[in-house]
Amino acid sequence: MQQSDEFGTLQRLVDYLYKQRRSVARLDVLLAAEMFDISGDLLEIVELLPPGSYSRQKLCDQLNSALAAHGWGLVYGTVD
Repeated sequence: MQQSDEFGTLQRLVDYLYKQRRSVARLDVLLAAEMFDISGDLLEIVELLPPGSYSRQKLCDQLNSALAAHGWGLVYGTVD
């Protein structure tokens, strides 16, 4: 599989969300994803997040799990 032009977008999104916060809500992630105008595939990954509050590690685990389940880790990159 080839890397997408959107490779690393989720990492930039995570970095943005946690620049000044220790925890974010699902709604924060969805709003930031829309602000970043991410692709439909990546928006699908973000929309899979269950409701709740997320530490950086917990959010990364959830996003990476969804990316792996779709087989998109190499295409869009994983997050940390």
